Amino acid sequence: MSADFIYSPSAELGTGAPEAVASADSPGPSRGPATPAQAEMAAAQLAPKLFAQAAATDEVGAFPSQEFAWLQTAGLLTAALPADLGGAGLNVPAATLPLLHTLQHIGRGNLAVGRVYEGHLNALLLIQQLGTAAQTARYAADARAGKLFGMWNTEIATDGVRLEAMPNGRYRLRGAKTFASGAGYLARPLITGALPKGRGWQLFVLPADTQAPALDRSFWRPLGMRATASFRADLTGLEIGPDDLIGPPDAYYQQPAFSGGAIRFAAVQLGGAEAVFEETCRFLQGLGRIDDPYQRQRLGEMSIALESGRQWLRGAAEHAARPGATADAEATVAYANMMRTAIETICLNMLQLAERCVGARGLLEPLPFERLHRDLTHYLRQPAPDGALADVGRFVLEGKTFVS
Repeated sequence: MSADFIYSPSAELGTGAPEAVASADSPGPSRGPATPAQAEMAAAQLAPKLFAQAAATDEVGAFPSQEFAWLQTAGLLTAALPADLGGAGLNVPAATLPLLHTLQHIGRGNLAVGRVYEGHLNALLLIQQLGTAAQTARYAADARAGKLFGMWNTEIATDGVRLEAMPNGRYRLRGAKTFASGAGYLARPLITGALPKGRGWQLFVLPADTQAPALDRSFWRPLGMRATASFRADLTGLEIGPDDLIGPPDAYYQQPAFSGGAIRFAAVQLGGAEAVFEETCRFLQGLGRIDDPYQRQRLGEMSIALESGRQWLRGAAEHAARPGATADAEATVAYANMMRTAIETICLNMLQLAERCVGARGLLEPLPFERLHRDLTHYLRQPAPDGALADVGRFVLEGKTFVS
């Protein structure tokens, strides 16, 4: 692990609080990518290294700390910031396609890393969208120092996070979040909580390196994505101040940003499907099965599916970057729902075809197919897939179009 990475492996055995070893004002060891194209290239170059390391962290409760040290060294932890804050400019609509390609490459390397990295970028984008200039600058400095961000919003209705008012604009927190990916390793998770007296939902940043939530690691016994450390995080008794609040009440749920962001996790998923495709080709080539007509047919189908996914990324990026994307929120959300549904279908078909190609032999360790299958299957279980598809049907039945 690089010396300037802020997290200590002992965090998993201790309180779960990440340990800072670098100044928040430090720009990091080197200047990272300065343009969207450079960020995309850096991710592409890092993907094989992530893939080679993936099996080593594929354990329940583990976290890919080494991999995130590599991401920091590559300058990818700041890629969603503008250039004047040390980033690569992936924060603007015009850079949506290189943003999606960057996520796709990281997902191709390791889906667990891709899941947490997508949450990190999502958090930085939300802060820039909803926060003040001072907050953006402060948290950009944290990102440059290697602090990990993320998004925790899933909770059980009877045990959700609530903000209890205190003097001087401060709040005491009560309740917990589930599926809190990166818990114990994120220094700056963005969290939603219910305000007192029904005033709505408030987004806030928890300084988890100084106020660590209590973690229930027994909650995370997953099929796949083992190394995301998606524990239950209990925030009861922690406190935040007015400077930790991001945006006004309910701002997090504004469309199209809330649902339209699905194109980012879909890009990571497509990266996982690409890894399945590449490993299937390598497996069959190693066995000398390239002349089998049935294997060729299946690989042809997989090639079509993968290229379809790439075209969906291009379409989603073009749609998100069009001038009317924010004003025409309904169309933007419908297109994102269409894209995430298409990517899910592509990934499921890719897994089925790969299984038939490699057979029982290919699903034995140390070959990667068993892990890839678990991780991608688990990651595809995103919330409300039926509702997303039904929303597309409603949109077109009402005579609306995707062209602004």
